[in-house]
Amino acid sequence: MASMTRERLGAIENGLKGKRIAVVGDLMIDRYFWGSVHRVSPEAPVPVVEVDSESVRLGGAANVANNIASLGGSPILVGLIGNDHEGTTLQEMAKDAGFDLRGIVVDGSRPTTVKTRVIAQNQHMVRIDTESKADCPEHLVARLADAIRYNIHEIDGIIIEDYNKGVVTAELIELVTSVARKYGKIVTVDPKFNHFLEYKHVTVFKPNRREVEEVMGGRLKSDHEVASAGKRLLEALEADNVLLTRGEEGMSLFEANGRVSHFPTTATIVQDVSGAGDTVISTLTMALAAGADIHEACVLANHAGGIVVGSVGIVPVNPRDLFAAVLQAAEAPTQVK
Repeated sequence: MASMTRERLGAIENGLKGKRIAVVGDLMIDRYFWGSVHRVSPEAPVPVVEVDSESVRLGGAANVANNIASLGGSPILVGLIGNDHEGTTLQEMAKDAGFDLRGIVVDGSRPTTVKTRVIAQNQHMVRIDTESKADCPEHLVARLADAIRYNIHEIDGIIIEDYNKGVVTAELIELVTSVARKYGKIVTVDPKFNHFLEYKHVTVFKPNRREVEEVMGGRLKSDHEVASAGKRLLEALEADNVLLTRGEEGMSLFEANGRVSHFPTTATIVQDVSGAGDTVISTLTMALAAGADIHEACVLANHAGGIVVGSVGIVPVNPRDLFAAVLQAAEAPTQVK
């Protein structure tokens, strides 16, 4: 952390501008109903939410793109939408945000994924998911992969963002990672349970603790158990780095050279953890593309995640807040042990 001087942070911040990051994965819409609760329903023992307002935002892999754009980058969306009103809405929102839409493919066999959240008094009351988890058809996998292959020379990095909605298949993983390796491009992965161990030779594999516990078996209660799991993943995937996010315990980095580093959480207020993983993978990838080393990128990503969990709802990280927070912490005791 001592090396993160004002000058170094300034260099990384300047390097973020204009970086083109392809986001491959499950595109979604996040719909919110905001209201208040004053009574319980006479029909069932559930609260009655009186809706004051409604909002619609880009979600899932599209929220990752939001974070990239907020940091000064230029995201390329690669994923599926349905042939429906929600799909049109997603495209219009992404176009208005200035995103590159060349990798969006319409799949008439599925609905556009929509997560609807009802929030009252700053508390999540319920979430309703409209989705299909069917695997992406092979002919559409080829079209998604082509969006990467034909534009690889103008891409600075690739994020594979999997929510187990069927877009990220084993075939798509192989096609995307192989072309990235061929041209020496950064590939970072935010996995879910399906295909967990199929992301070979990537730059950073970023699971959370629950995903690792589910796939590898057993609880990760101690630093020793975390370290063992991280090293096993690193070996199994032959990855450059594994970054295991641990919620309130921060994150742990495992490097191919054998070095292990732990980053304590920087969150001071936790209102809503939704979307925090999106922010972490976006910030990490953008920082690497901007020339940060893996430790600098982890410091930035850790602070970014700590910032966004302080807000209700899924919001992208504000770069001014991010770099101010990192600079403020630069003179504090090291965050890595």
